[in-house]
Amino acid sequence: MTDQDTARPTDHDSPWKEALEYYFQEFTQLLFPAIHDEVDWSRGYTPMDKELQQITADAESGRRHADKLIKVQARDGAETWVLIHVEVQGEPEDAFAERMYTYQYRLRDRYGIDVVSLAVLADTRSSFRPMCYRYARWGCELSFTFPTAKLIDWEERWPGLEASENVFALVVMAQIKAKRLKQGASRKDTKVALIRLLYERGYHRREIMRLFHIIDWMIQLPRELEPEFVQAVHAIQEERHMPYVNTIERLAIEQGIKQGLERGLERGRHEGVEGTLRKLITLKFGDLPAWADKRLASATDTQLDEWVLQILSADSLDTLLGKH
Repeated sequence: MTDQDTARPTDHDSPWKEALEYYFQEFTQLLFPAIHDEVDWSRGYTPMDKELQQITADAESGRRHADKLIKVQARDGAETWVLIHVEVQGEPEDAFAERMYTYQYRLRDRYGIDVVSLAVLADTRSSFRPMCYRYARWGCELSFTFPTAKLIDWEERWPGLEASENVFALVVMAQIKAKRLKQGASRKDTKVALIRLLYERGYHRREIMRLFHIIDWMIQLPRELEPEFVQAVHAIQEERHMPYVNTIERLAIEQGIKQGLERGLERGRHEGVEGTLRKLITLKFGDLPAWADKRLASATDTQLDEWVLQILSADSLDTLLGKH
């Protein structure tokens, strides 16, 4: 079983929520252009996460999708909140359309303004395309429709995604490949290709860091392939003459600490922290030498915790682990 097979649903929720928060305009422009044209983007937009949590607090725990509520200004001057349900893990769900309607009427009832519900379907079942919720009984009838975007439909337009100037095209490509590719080597090669494309587009440093983070979290690799991925990224950076190495290493390390500690709670704390530290050492210093492997294998919980905290500032593996 690979690392991506054991990832929790929240491993995918966070990159999607981050992508939607920072690139909401680009998201609508790519996937919902008609909606995009109705918004006054010069007024900006406001994420409303706390308000959405109040509406969805009683929803079933462990559901495999990410929610985002955004407040925007319509071009005609009317405020419009946009509720976005993103099925980041792509599992078809019989009750999906009904849930979309439930959140729609709860939001409208609570805030008394127009609500537009959008759905992004990231699963790979072509037949799963919910667009409407209907209910009828004894002459009383209700019909609620909502726009949807099926990501696998973009596979036929892959060259268009690769050529797109829209930054959200990279997010869509990463999600599609994360779902389609199961074999580790293929995932690694595809991830490297997306990172190369990211660098070739000439984005500013902050943009590269943010998109690198999203892609890195979406397409997870087996532990044994992480060193090859890191080496490939270094090669791309040197080729493009972009001095972002230290920042990207730090970003990957910080993300690895968060993910690894979460997994540690599931697998057993010692095993989880040790596995995380091994990955972080590989990311920063390269392949693990035999002496370091022995040090990690015999370390106490306290030692592991100290090394995880110190790795960001350590300038060498000898300094970090105290080679004797």
